[in-house]
Amino acid sequence: MKGTIAQVRSYDRSVQLLLANQFTINLGFYMLMPYLAQHLSGSLGLAGWLVGLVMGVRNFSQQGMFLIGGTLADRFGYKPLIVAGCVLRTVGFATLGLVDSVPALIAASAATGFAGALFNPAVRAYLAADAGERRVEAFALFNVFYQAGILLGPLVGMLLTGVDFRITCLVSAAIFALLSVVQIRALPARRGTRGGEGAARESVLSQWRGVLANRAFLLFSLAMIGSYVLSFQVYLALPLEVRRVGGDGEFGTVAVALLFAASGLATILGQTRVTAWCKEHLDPGQALAWGLLMMGAAFLPLLAATALPVPGGGTGRWLLAAVPPMLAALMLALGTMVAYPFEMDTIVRLSGDRLVATHYGLYNTICGIGITAGNLLTGAALDTAREAGMSALPWLALLVVGLGCSAALYGLHRAGRLEPAAPPAQPATV
Repeated sequence: MKGTIAQVRSYDRSVQLLLANQFTINLGFYMLMPYLAQHLSGSLGLAGWLVGLVMGVRNFSQQGMFLIGGTLADRFGYKPLIVAGCVLRTVGFATLGLVDSVPALIAASAATGFAGALFNPAVRAYLAADAGERRVEAFALFNVFYQAGILLGPLVGMLLTGVDFRITCLVSAAIFALLSVVQIRALPARRGTRGGEGAARESVLSQWRGVLANRAFLLFSLAMIGSYVLSFQVYLALPLEVRRVGGDGEFGTVAVALLFAASGLATILGQTRVTAWCKEHLDPGQALAWGLLMMGAAFLPLLAATALPVPGGGTGRWLLAAVPPMLAALMLALGTMVAYPFEMDTIVRLSGDRLVATHYGLYNTICGIGITAGNLLTGAALDTAREAGMSALPWLALLVVGLGCSAALYGLHRAGRLEPAAPPAQPATV
């Protein structure tokens, strides 16, 4: 951990502030969101479909608006979009705690989602610009702070929600308000190195056409969808498997909490070492392919466990419920550690260091759509496996997704499609 702190200190103040900002953003977000559905259905007594609507609006307003947020960041600079996103989330989270009418809840949920669409592409583009040649290492540190916020947020939220969920909302809003003030005062203004004045004069539709014409970037984005579908199973398929085998009692709750804790702690403790090793021994394309391969292989312990009879109870049943999902969570974390810094760096390189935030925005939108489709298919596979007695089906399908995406990334690497195309030659002037 001392090495990680020393590495953080080696960067400029702006990078250090962006890392701290991301930890705080995730702290404020995850102390509230895991408990929102329970508040809506329990405290406010909303019907299930209304709870789903409120939650779905938040997700759609974020995933569907990433491209807008990235475009605005390239046009007006990174800092204004980061500040605007934090201010909007302050308002949204405070509103969630103070209102109980459905229209107001939907509006607040949409605001919190759109806030993420504003600051997420801007933060990543800003970090890439200020980290310079040390982008890979900076994004490794970014993932450490990102996971630390995810790990700590639900614990703080659990304590506050135990008193009153409205307190959780107001504390989270206060965190984002403080973050807004800090960024207004301390974060230097910055815009893309090659986006500048030319991007401001170019029309938005022209910019989008240029990004959509970047074939290598689109192929890379499609190949990386699998990484997000696979990593999301820590929140979907793995908890369901723990409870399927171990039951819904106290053991299941503890085991699921340990899944999240193990994944987050592994990243916090190992990310910088893994990235240093990969950068020394692997090309970026190879690291991406290996990372996806590891993520696919994460489901092998679960696949192997389906061949074992489920004990009627006792220690054997608990071990079968906890150990394979735990191994899967750790392998997913390792695969993400290998791939993530090179993934973020590859987006910058494929953008040609131009309209970087717009590229991040479109990338997040593509992967967000992929996550939604992947989760629907995973859920269908889990239902089919349960009804047909084919417990191996979902794990086999996820393994195939990892192998297929890994092969696609390796193919792009071998074909040289993960390197930016050379700029067209300019005619000589006389």
